[in-house]
Amino acid sequence: MPKSAKRRKEKAADFAKAKLKLGKGKQAPSNAIDTSFKARSIALPSQSIAIQKDDSAPTTRRKLSLDDLLVNIKHHNSGTRKDTIFGFRELLDAHWELIDSSLPILVNATVRIIGDEDAGVRKALLSFYSWLLPRIPKEDLVPHAPLILLFTTSAQTHIFPEIRIDAVRFLNIFLEHFPEVIVSGWDTANNSHGSRVLEGYLGVLSAGTITGDAEGPPVATSTASVMLTPASKLVVLQSLSRFLEAATGFQSTSSTLEDAWFLTSSFNTTEAYIAFSQLLQPSSTQNPSPHKAWSSEMDPEDDVSPVSSSLATRASNLSIQLQELSNDIALCRTFCEVGASTSSGNPFVVRLAKTLHPTLISIFLDCAPVVFSPSSSPPETEMELVLAVVSITRILYGLIIQESSPILSAIDELQTILGYMAPFFPFYSSGRKDVKTEQVFQDLNLTYCDLTSRLVLASQTTGSTPRQSTSRGKKERQLGRNASQADRVQEYVLQILHEQVSSSQLVRALTPTAYNSLLPTVWSLLNYSGRNGEHLERSEEVLEAIVEHAVKKGSKSALKRSTFNFVARLVLLETDVHYQGAFQFGTGTEVNKMIEEWLSQLPQVLWELGPSNPSTSESIVLFLLRLLQRRSRFIHEHTLTSLQTRFAPYFHITHPTRGAIRGPFTRLPNNGLALPSGLRRRILDVVILLCTHGSLSSGTILRDAVDSALVDTEEDEYWAHLKRDYPSRS
Repeated sequence: MPKSAKRRKEKAADFAKAKLKLGKGKQAPSNAIDTSFKARSIALPSQSIAIQKDDSAPTTRRKLSLDDLLVNIKHHNSGTRKDTIFGFRELLDAHWELIDSSLPILVNATVRIIGDEDAGVRKALLSFYSWLLPRIPKEDLVPHAPLILLFTTSAQTHIFPEIRIDAVRFLNIFLEHFPEVIVSGWDTANNSHGSRVLEGYLGVLSAGTITGDAEGPPVATSTASVMLTPASKLVVLQSLSRFLEAATGFQSTSSTLEDAWFLTSSFNTTEAYIAFSQLLQPSSTQNPSPHKAWSSEMDPEDDVSPVSSSLATRASNLSIQLQELSNDIALCRTFCEVGASTSSGNPFVVRLAKTLHPTLISIFLDCAPVVFSPSSSPPETEMELVLAVVSITRILYGLIIQESSPILSAIDELQTILGYMAPFFPFYSSGRKDVKTEQVFQDLNLTYCDLTSRLVLASQTTGSTPRQSTSRGKKERQLGRNASQADRVQEYVLQILHEQVSSSQLVRALTPTAYNSLLPTVWSLLNYSGRNGEHLERSEEVLEAIVEHAVKKGSKSALKRSTFNFVARLVLLETDVHYQGAFQFGTGTEVNKMIEEWLSQLPQVLWELGPSNPSTSESIVLFLLRLLQRRSRFIHEHTLTSLQTRFAPYFHITHPTRGAIRGPFTRLPNNGLALPSGLRRRILDVVILLCTHGSLSSGTILRDAVDSALVDTEEDEYWAHLKRDYPSRS
C-alpha cells in the first residue's frame, strides 16, 4: 500500500530548510548547550564564622538561645513568630533566672506584636502574657507599663476589628496586674494612659467620644463603624466594666460590712455619719495606733507614748476613747479627700454615662427578648451581655446618684434604663437551671433593686428642686412608674428574705455579698420620705421581714455578721442626735417584740461563737455597750433581766455532775493588758452596766459568775476597779 501523506510529510521535514522570517533572530541549533546561570545570596547570621557562639548559653529543644529567639520574633513568617513565643516560654520555664537580666529586652520585643495581623501570633502572645505576668513582681512591671500601653492603645485603634478585640483582651490581663497605671488620668483630657484606653473602648463600641460639648450629643469617633458580633461585644463590655471599677473604686458590691453609704444622707453632717459608722467597727479593722497599758509607776527608760484608758474606767466617760477619736479624725480627713476628688470628677462621669447611654440601651434591647424568653433557655453570650450592661449602668449611675446633689439629667437617663428593664423584673430563667445561670439572674435582680433604691433616694434629694422642662402630667407619670417599680421590688425583697418558692423556681439562697447588695434597697423601702399610711404599712412589713430573717440565722451562719450589723444600726439610729432620716421604729408591738427577742439572743450567739470569730463577737459587744450607754428604749427591765440571766453561763456554770465549769469567756484571746480596748475588757464593760441598771437578783448572779471566771486572770484587777466604780445596788 502507498505510504500515507502524514508519514511522507514527517520524512520530508527532516531535510526541509527552515525559512527565516522578518524580525526573527537566528534560531539556536538543537544541539546547542545553554551556558547562562543565576546566583542568589543566603543570609545565615546565626551561622556566621565571624561570630563566636556561646555554647554555654541556655537553649530550647531546637537549640535556640534567647538571642536567637529575639531575632526570630521579627521574622516575616507568622509561623516562625508564633513558634518563637512558645520558645520564650519554654526557655524561661527551664531557666527562670534569665528574667532578671532580660525582662526589658523581652518586653520591648514582645509588645511590638500585640497588633500582629496574624490571629495565631496574637493568641500565642495572650497565652504567654497570662503565664508570664503573674510570675513577675508588680514593682518590676510598672516601669514597663508606658511602653506596653503605647502598643496596646495603638492596637485598640487598628483598622482590623479582630485586632481591636484582641487588644481589649490584652487590657484584661494588664488590669489584673497594674490597674492603677492603666486608669491613671482616665477622667482628664491630657492624653494620659487612662484617657487613651477609655477612648479606645468607646471607639470599638462606636459609642462616640466624650471630648465634645458637655451638653450636646456625643461626637462620632470614626466614620468606619464596625458591626461587632455578640461575642466581641461581650469581651469589650466586660473589660470596660473592670476598667470602670478600677478607675472609680466603685465595686460590684458597694455596700460592705463596715460601710453603709446609703445612711449618709440621713445625717446632718458627713462627720456625724462617719462617727456613727465607727460605733460597731472592731479594733481589727481599725488603723493601729501606738498605745501603752497603764502602770502605777513610769519607767524612765521607756519612750513617751500616749496612754489610752478603757471604756468603763469612769462613769462620765463611757462613750469614746482617745484612740477611737484619732481614728475617726483620720477617717474623716480621708473621706473628705475622697469626696472632693469624686465631686470634681462627677461632670466627667455624667458625660461618660450620657455617651454610653444609647449603646447600653441598644445592647440590652437586642439581648433581653432571647435572654428572658419564657419558652427557651437563655443563650450564654446574650445573658452575659445583659449582665455586663447592667453592671456598667450600676457603676456609672450609682457613682453619680451617690453624690449629695445628683445631676437631674442622669436621673432621667437611669429612669429610662429601668423602664426598659421593668417588664422583665423579677428576672427568672425558664430553661436550664445550673448554678451559673441562677447566679447571673440573682445578680440581675439585686442590681435592679439597687438601682431602683438609688433612684428613690435621689428623688428624695432632688424632690424639692423645681424643673421647668417637666410638665405636671409627665411628672405624675414618672412618680407612678417609680411607685410601681418600688412595689415590685418590695415583693421581691420579701420573697427573698422569707426564702419562698416562686411559681417558676426556688429563690436562690442569699450569700453575704448578695445580702450586702440588698441593704440599700431595704433602706430605701424603710426610709421613704413621702410616708403615708400605705408607705408606713410597707415599711413595717419590710422591717418585720428583715428582723425575722436576722433572728432565724444561727451563729454559725455566713450571714450572721451581715444581718447583725444592719439590724444593730437600725436600732442605734434613733439614739443618735444627728440622725434626721424618716425611718423610726413605730409603736407596733410585733416589731418591738421581735427586736427584744433578737437582743435576748445575743448572749447565746456570743456563747456559741466562743473564740472562733473574735471580730463578730467584738461587734456584738460594742453594740450592747453603745445601747446601754445611750439608754435605748429597748433597754427596759424585762430586757435587762433577760440579758443578765443569759450572760451568766458565758462566764461560769455549775454542771450537775461535772461541777463548776468556766464558760467561753476564758477562751477568748488574752490581750487584756496589751490592748486596753481588748475584747475581754469590752465584755466586762457591758457586764458592769448590766449589773448596775438591771435586776438586783439577776445582777448578783451575773457578778458571782464573773468573779468565778476571773480568778487568777489578768482581768481580775480590772474587774475589781469596775466594781469599785459601779457598786451593786443594795
